Amino acid sequence: MPGEFKMGFGVVVHHGKLLVMAGCTVSEGVASPTAEVYQYDSSLNSWSKLSSMNVARYDFACAEVGGMIYAVGGYGMDGESLCSAEVYNPDTDEWTLIESLRRPRWGCFACGFEGKLYVMGGRSSFTIGHSKFVDVYDPDNHTWCEMKNGCVMVTAHAVLGEKLFCMEWKNQRKLTIFNPRDNSWKMVPVPVTGSLSIGFRFGILDGKLLLFSLKDEPGYRTLLYDPEAAPGLEWKTTVIKPSGACLCSVTMRA
Repeated sequence: MPGEFKMGFGVVVHHGKLLVMAGCTVSEGVASPTAEVYQYDSSLNSWSKLSSMNVARYDFACAEVGGMIYAVGGYGMDGESLCSAEVYNPDTDEWTLIESLRRPRWGCFACGFEGKLYVMGGRSSFTIGHSKFVDVYDPDNHTWCEMKNGCVMVTAHAVLGEKLFCMEWKNQRKLTIFNPRDNSWKMVPVPVTGSLSIGFRFGILDGKLLLFSLKDEPGYRTLLYDPEAAPGLEWKTTVIKPSGACLCSVTMRA
């Protein structure tokens, strides 16, 4: 990838292309945020630079909703916690600031459901510990509202079908599943299949959820969850396995 080595960046897939946004470089313990955005085209196996964001940020939430790319919160210059939000239009290659969050938020994540942007997890300067508030942005009305029953300390998340799958740090042997139609949550136990590992990253393939272990354990097989399978048959294993540590996973159709 072009540019300096960085961390805390955001990734979004749009029309078969991977966008890597913002993040920060670290020198002598000091984080320097960037607003740069790069795009990877898998069909050409090449990178290109897009317009930079309005606000340099890292550890922020990002997601695609209705063909637009949103970036929300995070840390800015001098470690300032941010409540600002902006949207990218791929057709014009432009970033535009939108209404800010009601409170600064960082270490959070975002996803899109039924034309709305959901921001949850992470921390807020107005809460003790990790925030359970869910901020919901309606692009049609350009307004935010909030719910109070979100996940906290989320270590992995993925959208599959019309539901959000999360894993919380405090309970990494259960999937937490959010249904936006009725704002409900349910939990599904994760089987112990050849590994006692409690660290996972999620992937999506052919309508199924992949659980990649963060540890390269001999004999470990990737867990596969099929939400459409009959009760008792949802879990299987697969030979699909990253060649190294899985820090982030996306699915792109060439």
